[in-house]
Amino acid sequence: MAARAYWKGQIRLALVSIPVEIYSATKSGASIAFHQIHEPSGKRVKYEKVVPGIGPVDVDEIIKGFEYEKGEYVLIDEKEIEGVKLESKKTLELTQFVDSHDIDPIYYDKPYYVVPADDLAEEAFIVLREALRKSRKIGLGQLALRGREYVVSIKPCGRGMVLETLRYADEVNKAASFFRSIGDEKPDEELLDLATTLIDKKSGEFDAGDFHDRYVDALRDLIERKKKGKTISTSDEDEAPAARGSNVVDLMAALKRSLDKPAGGARATPKKSAETAEEPTPIKAAPKKAAPRKPAAAKADADGGAGAKPKAPARKRA
Repeated sequence: MAARAYWKGQIRLALVSIPVEIYSATKSGASIAFHQIHEPSGKRVKYEKVVPGIGPVDVDEIIKGFEYEKGEYVLIDEKEIEGVKLESKKTLELTQFVDSHDIDPIYYDKPYYVVPADDLAEEAFIVLREALRKSRKIGLGQLALRGREYVVSIKPCGRGMVLETLRYADEVNKAASFFRSIGDEKPDEELLDLATTLIDKKSGEFDAGDFHDRYVDALRDLIERKKKGKTISTSDEDEAPAARGSNVVDLMAALKRSLDKPAGGARATPKKSAETAEEPTPIKAAPKKAAPRKPAAAKADADGGAGAKPKAPARKRA
């Protein structure tokens, strides 16, 4: 089944209009959803709309309300909401171009693939794509989708382009409020050099296929085993938490040891069991010296003193 276009329209650059279609670039197939089940009957739990002091109510009696003070609401019906929705325009006008590094990644929201709508649009589409690539710029504009207006960016991606919706400034928390308590001391130069060398050693090309959601994989395995009626162990003994104080690490020694290990990214990392997994080297006290061996007489005293019975001699075999 062919993918369905999320939006059809045209990208306008000055007097040039390029018919395009956009498609969602992501999917939620990796996630696993659970329902609440009534265990005795095996049936799914449903929910009723309930008003305190009144009980269940009909859906037709429910409207939206905005709480402007505690317990005080402005009531708004669906027709009023529809009246302020923006009409979905069929034109995305590129009004500004910026360097790619000018936009903080935290503003990017959701990506869409952009393709020419037909063969006639392909030439102009390729010209815009290559112009963006050559200038290393990102095009910006605003687009109304499903009643809401979004700031969007557009940039080259392989043979096509990617359109991404951007978050507005009031949708992003200011980083300073979270980072202000972090000190501004300069790091030790030797530690910095070791960390930089380690980063260089592990650098490589990004391949999303190298990474897997191990939690989702484990859930799928759990579901399959449960479907086959297998017993699932939920013992916590397999992964006992480490004792407190055992993870005190000498940073310099840990970095140097990391550099001695063979380079490799996520693809080269083998799975290790809890018994074989390598842990950071803790700072340990020097091992205690073994106590000197006691003389035979002293040992006898320790074993029972003068009143202790001597062991019977071993009997010789005939």
